[in-house]
Amino acid sequence: MEIKVLGTGCPKCKMLEKLTKEAVEKLGLNADVSKVEDIVDIMNYGVMRTPALVINGKIVLSGRIPSENEIKEILTSNNK
Repeated sequence: MEIKVLGTGCPKCKMLEKLTKEAVEKLGLNADVSKVEDIVDIMNYGVMRTPALVINGKIVLSGRIPSENEIKEILTSNNK
């Protein structure tokens, strides 16, 4: 599974990255989590509000920080 956290480096973006990595670890998923901070790369995804979460090339969350349980649910339902 390829997971990208889109955000320019603001506190909310960093929090989403931290929560995502923690959830991946707790769920024991085989996933590569990376951070995309380049604004042009972020805009190429069509994201206008950060932070955003992209799983396997698909935007699954944008513009807010989800709860830990919501992140786990998103990761589990997109783990294919």
